[in-house]
Amino acid sequence: MGKGKGEPEYWAAVIKPGTMLFEVGGVTEQAAKMCLARLAHKMPVRVRFVRRQEM
Repeated sequence: MGKGKGEPEYWAAVIKPGTMLFEVGGVTEQAAKMCLARLAHKMPVRVRFVRRQEM
């Protein structure tokens, strides 16, 4: 009896430095930057905008 581990308290994901999380296409660069700037406020990690030429 008692083999259950209970409910998980939280979820976590390991994000290594340099990992690309989002790729945006079909919108202007200004619209993508505005969207990602809003998203950056919600993320617990540092976010930066990169263009395909810079990769």
